Order: sequence, then C-alpha cells, then structure tokens
Amino acid sequence: MKNKIALEEHFSIEGMEKYTSDVMNAPTFADVMRRLVDTESLRIEAMDKAGIALSILSFYSPGIQAETDPDVAVAAAKKANDFLSEKVIARHADRYAGFAAVPMQNPEAAANELERCVKQLGFKGALINGYSNIHNENTIEYTDEPKFEVFWAKVAELNVPVYLHPRDPLASQQRIYEGHPELLSAAWAYGVETSTHALRLITSGLFDRHPGVNVILGHLGETLPFGIWRVEHIIKRRGMCQDLKKNIMSYLADNFFITTSGVFRTQTLLNTMLEVSSDRILFSTDYPYESAEEAATWFDSCSISEHDRAKIGRENAAKLFNLKTAAESVNTNGSLIHN
Repeated sequence: MKNKIALEEHFSIEGMEKYTSDVMNAPTFADVMRRLVDTESLRIEAMDKAGIALSILSFYSPGIQAETDPDVAVAAAKKANDFLSEKVIARHADRYAGFAAVPMQNPEAAANELERCVKQLGFKGALINGYSNIHNENTIEYTDEPKFEVFWAKVAELNVPVYLHPRDPLASQQRIYEGHPELLSAAWAYGVETSTHALRLITSGLFDRHPGVNVILGHLGETLPFGIWRVEHIIKRRGMCQDLKKNIMSYLADNFFITTSGVFRTQTLLNTMLEVSSDRILFSTDYPYESAEEAATWFDSCSISEHDRAKIGRENAAKLFNLKTAAESVNTNGSLIHN
C-alpha cells in the first residue's frame, strides 16, 4: 500500500541523550540510536521501502517527561520542538510533520508550548511520555490530576490529539518485575503503565469536561481493547464512577485513537477493530525501535478489507490531522501533501 501515514515515529537530537531510557545504552541498541538522530537518509529510505509518504515525528521516550527541573523542562521542550521544525520538517516538508514535546512539569507552560507549536510551527498535536517527574526522580504526576486542567482545556481549544506514549513504571514501583528484567519496557511494563494511565484519564471525567478531546494509544491500545469490558463490568458492579456521563467502554470508542505501532498481529488488529471500529485505528510502525519494513509487510497483506486498509493506512489520519484527502494528496513523487 502506497502513501501510508505513520505517527509513532521517533527522533532524537545529539546532545540530548540524557532524556533517553537507560536500556538504549545497551550495545544491541546502537543501530536504533544511529537511526534516531538520522532524518536525512536512513529514515527516508525506510519510509520509501515501507510505502510511507508522511511520518509524524516525536521526541523519544521518556523525553522531556524525565526532566526533574520544571524550568529546564520548559527550555528543553522548546529546544526539541524548534529543532524538529527548523532542522527536520523545514528540510523535508513533504515527508515529515511533528508532535510537540510538552513540559508537563509546568502545565501552563505546556499549554503555551502546545499552542506555539500548533499555531506557529504547524505541529499536529502533542506526544506525552506517560507521567512526568517533578523536582526529583521519585516524585511523579499523571496527566489526569487537577493541576493539568489548564493543559487539557488548551488541547480542547486547539482541537488537536495527544499521543499518550509509554515509559517504564517508577523504579520504586517495580517490585513485581524484580528478578525479571525481561518483562520491563516494551515487552510488558510499558503497556501496563500506559493502559492504567489511560483509564485514569477516563475515570477522572476528563472526557465529560472536554468531550471533543482525542487521545492516541499505540501498540493496538496497550491491551485495553481486550480488557475494557471487564474494567467496566467490575467498576459498575461496585457502584463506582457513577458520576461519569457514559459507559467506560464508550470513552475508549469515542475519545481514543489506536495505532498499530509495534504490534504486527492480525488477530490482535481484528479484535481491536471489533471493539473500537476501523474508523479509530491508525497505521504506525514505532520506528526506529521497530522495523518499518516489517510493519508494512504485515499490514499490506493482513486479512482485512481493502476499504479498512485504506482507512487505517491513510484516510483516518488524513481526517484526524486535517491533511488533504487521499484523492487530492499525492505529489508526482508519490509523497503525501499536507497542510
């Protein structure tokens, strides 16, 4: 399939390595680190092989959320966003767009930075790497907490989505993984951490206060499509969250988009389509942590209809991000035109 749009695609900046996960320092990740900082050759070559016309890039995990000093976080977010705009998108405007890095350590500053990135830099929304550290590595805040209302109000005003991206649970909360490091990060812990964060957003009433807000989850929903029925069932049976205006399952279907990043499994995709519909699913690869070619090879031949393939691969993203329609959007070189 040509002219796909991908939106969990990460980049890094030389000199800002302090904001990457410790696991990335392992020798096995040397090629990933090389590809994170490359936006001129390796990445575009991988996109071309995978039939990806446009990648929406985001600063890598845990990114700005790992900064403990709020003032430094504000400056680092601006540096990352300006670099993405001036050094990457400006050079390849037909291939790249951007998600803003936002300093959630200062919610008002995060709201202001998101507005600057959307209105001045043309970014398509924000990506938040889970919880944010505040003042020290053992103190964190989740985005459902009341202090973040100013940020979510700005998201609603700007009408752009927020990608909720994983990071490992706080070190002091990893007892269950002790002795089993293989279960940390992307293997398991990322999904548990992120799906719980997403449920916090739902049960906090965020989507009642701001019914038009859209949150994006990667990895085919971080297991939520498979567990959401039981979550709702048990909460209702216990008589909890009765002040919510809708059923919990409805918020997942109405206020979340789900990407295929890092999960190239047809059975999983079909279940997710049944739970939230193909209108709420978006193609992504999780490059360079995953192979764009592997993602595309699977997606281009998986057992879904061509109508759904077109929606998930391109059309849903074009609508969500206010890109030109598929029929209008192809340049002579095969790349997607975007506003």
